[in-house]
Amino acid sequence: MRYATLFSIFLVLLFAGCEKNKFSTTPSLKFKSVNTIQLRHQESIRFTLSFTDAEGDLTDSIFIQEVVPGCPASEFHYGSFPLPAFPASKNQQGDIILTLEYNDFTPQCPPKNDTAIFRFVLKDKAQHVSDTVSSPTIVVYN
Repeated sequence: MRYATLFSIFLVLLFAGCEKNKFSTTPSLKFKSVNTIQLRHQESIRFTLSFTDAEGDLTDSIFIQEVVPGCPASEFHYGSFPLPAFPASKNQQGDIILTLEYNDFTPQCPPKNDTAIFRFVLKDKAQHVSDTVSSPTIVVYN
């Protein structure tokens, strides 16, 4: 019984010591939500992403890409957009809200509606790049 108790305490300490720090040099990006999955004329779409960064040097840009599977004109790159200035601090975390208007889109496969996936990548001042995160499937009506 004594050894079982000591072994249990050892396992708890081992797992507690191995807990991964959620802040790293490379920025982390996660998809949180989108306000709609059907985008029509005169509407806007709002993506919410969460981020973490150990250095707090997120002063570069975010990249946005629209991919329409099965469409030869797919993989339209919106390009990179500068991040707005905000106070930097170590172990920084927060949300990024990206709003795109319907008029920002160029139909990829007219006359059909686009069934698209949006991809996002975050780059910090030291040129570290986050993993790519993707939205759920969004229908963009022509």
